[in-house]
Amino acid sequence: MLIQESFKDVPTKADGEGTMRIFIFHPTIAGYPQAKFPGVVLFSEIYQVTGPVSRFARQIAGQGYIVAAPSSYHEFTGPEPLAYDVPGTDAGNEWKITKKVSAYDEDAQLAVTALLGLKTCNGRVGATGMCLGGHLAYRCALDHRVSAAVCYFATDIHSHSLGQGKQDDSLQRAGDVKGELVMIFGKSDNHVPPEGRDLIRKTLHDKGVLFSWYEVFGAQHAFIRDELSKGRYDPAITKVCFEMLLEVFERRLKVDLGEPSGEKLVVEDVC
Repeated sequence: MLIQESFKDVPTKADGEGTMRIFIFHPTIAGYPQAKFPGVVLFSEIYQVTGPVSRFARQIAGQGYIVAAPSSYHEFTGPEPLAYDVPGTDAGNEWKITKKVSAYDEDAQLAVTALLGLKTCNGRVGATGMCLGGHLAYRCALDHRVSAAVCYFATDIHSHSLGQGKQDDSLQRAGDVKGELVMIFGKSDNHVPPEGRDLIRKTLHDKGVLFSWYEVFGAQHAFIRDELSKGRYDPAITKVCFEMLLEVFERRLKVDLGEPSGEKLVVEDVC
């Protein structure tokens, strides 16, 4: 599919009155101007909507999804991406823990609302993101309008250290997730150590969340970033993980499943 790119500026209030830019990547099918597509909120890493994030958005949009990528640091700077250098990294890490968690949540709610407000959206929304954005995609799934979220190497969930005061409630609220999660980590990701991954997985299991879990042997943090990844980019594993994203989004966002029956799955103990 071809893609049309635009942006929408929306007012924000959670941390003082301001404006957030949402970048829109919209699929088009020639001759079908009334076509409807599912929506996906794409949250970026600490550098805002960079080249790699935009390319990821286009990949998703090209499969038939309207992608909305918010500029997460609108309280502190413009919508332009931060550079993948020391000053950009320092600014991104500082703002990550300066911004209020309530402001992150407002951003997510506004992005979901923006998608649902499009006449070309079919009314179903998912979320995805990497690093900081993986955590934000997880929190976006706390919104019951979100049917599925794919979280790439989500940081700070295990340490509840997102936002001002570094005391987020993401793990505590795991039971509020009513959609389906896909959690993806590299086994060599030192941003989320093994004990942190174990804590997240156990909490999701104990809370009865519908989730899939994938830890990739040999993969490090930021393994899907195809630019300035410090030698960590792995295109083969990135392809596999993208297929996982498409599978859950196809099933949850494109197929009309109807209301769940509540029937418990009975697994037979047979070979």
